[in-house]
Amino acid sequence: MSIQAETIIDLKTYPIDRPESVEYRSIVEVVKEGLDEDGCVVLPNFLSDVGLSALVEESEARKSQAYYSESKQCNIYLGNGNPNVANNHPQNIFMERSNGFITADLLGEGTYAHALYYWKPLRDFLADCLSKKELHIYADPISNMIVNLCKAQQTFNWHFDTNEFTITFLLQGAESGGHFEYIPDLRTRNDECFDEVKKVLNGDRSRVKRLDLQEGDLQFFLGRYSLHQVTHNTGSTDRLLLIQSFTEMSGVIGNPSRVKDLYGKTTLAHKERVDDRLRSDRLLD
Repeated sequence: MSIQAETIIDLKTYPIDRPESVEYRSIVEVVKEGLDEDGCVVLPNFLSDVGLSALVEESEARKSQAYYSESKQCNIYLGNGNPNVANNHPQNIFMERSNGFITADLLGEGTYAHALYYWKPLRDFLADCLSKKELHIYADPISNMIVNLCKAQQTFNWHFDTNEFTITFLLQGAESGGHFEYIPDLRTRNDECFDEVKKVLNGDRSRVKRLDLQEGDLQFFLGRYSLHQVTHNTGSTDRLLLIQSFTEMSGVIGNPSRVKDLYGKTTLAHKERVDDRLRSDRLLD
């Protein structure tokens, strides 16, 4: 029996299948206002109990296949540094990266994650919330829909996103630690703001915000300009976060070297394209 995407979302609270409704428009306006304010919005308990349970179960079943990068140290741009700048420059400050990823090719047809990702009413709802004319499935067969796995004592260091926005669902939280933290608009489209970034990396937490995410929550996040991290998981429960990526143009695929480093594999589709990432700026990753 095929999985019905409608059962994965709490459509009574979030009627995203009824875009003509007053409730739908109200939710969209709440998200837009929040994104304008600081680039981050959470819709609590977006997933249904049935959907959340199924997504956790299929992620747990695939944890043994998660990929952990061989590069255990990286800078906030997820790169290898810059020999042409000072040693204390943000590009040359390295941090632990220990989280793993369950990749999209492990979550194919017949999974709840796949059904949710490809359900068009969800994609249309996300586009409305993000003020986009249309969103397309990210064509990358490895990284378009992934689960970020943080086991005990693992972390995902401070970084910026390559994409303008990310859509995430917390499937399972850590018993302690594993907090999502961010600094809104730490850099701009035209300025890396290295001095402000360096302050954060040196321990300044005056602008840091921490989210109290709960299992089943949907998070909108504009991570291109906002530095963010997942702190160390200090409990015994694995933290599972479903990440969905979309693009404004069809057929976009990830940079082969970046995909290989983060997820441990590429496909024939990657070999045919050198770099099809959408870029609206010249910022570092």
